[in-house]
Amino acid sequence: MDYVSAIVPPLVMAIGFGFLVRAIIRSQGGAQKAKEDAAAEAMAARSAAE
Repeated sequence: MDYVSAIVPPLVMAIGFGFLVRAIIRSQGGAQKAKEDAAAEAMAARSAAE
């Protein structure tokens, strides 16, 4: 049964990573896209001005 305890952590991490990527992709766009883009542009402009 050592093989089960050896495969479980990478499997859990792979599944978690898949859900993370899915959440990131699904959060792109939508109603908040313009607001998020404006905030990102403001941060970029502020850091470029310094």
